[in-house]
Amino acid sequence: MKKVEIKDLSDNFFEAISKEWMLVTAGDKDKFNTMTANWGGIGWLWNKPVAFVFIRPERYTHEFVEQSDRLTLSFLGEENKKIHAVCGSKSGRDIDKVKATGLVPVFTEQGSVLFEQSRLSLECKKLYTDMIKPELFLDKESLAKWYDGSHGGFHEIYIVEIEHVWKRG
Repeated sequence: MKKVEIKDLSDNFFEAISKEWMLVTAGDKDKFNTMTANWGGIGWLWNKPVAFVFIRPERYTHEFVEQSDRLTLSFLGEENKKIHAVCGSKSGRDIDKVKATGLVPVFTEQGSVLFEQSRLSLECKKLYTDMIKPELFLDKESLAKWYDGSHGGFHEIYIVEIEHVWKRG
């Protein structure tokens, strides 16, 4: 993986997050977990390049995100949908996702976890977190659709500063 400047990114993150999906990974070389996500975004906040992601507390990865100062967002390309299928449907409590998918972890100087298969990875530092609150929904249809009990509990939102960008090659 080679480090690139954030200003040199030309990715369409609407497409990347919604169609390609991403892996959210936290932990360190001794123990980490990753999960597939396709809710989130990229932007500019507090004069910093940021990303935001949503994780339900019942997800195993949530424990790692809570215990870590950093997390990574890895984009594997559409050719790796099978990896996303496993990482989005199986829990790291039950299986070794690295072994099950063939993911090859790479560790940064800060101790963050990237994967050799990633075409693009964002190494991020946590800035802010809060729980989604039902009483604050203005759009009651989204509340009813996504939080009816059949999908799981309310998400926690994490706003993270994008500290480093890594590309394959």
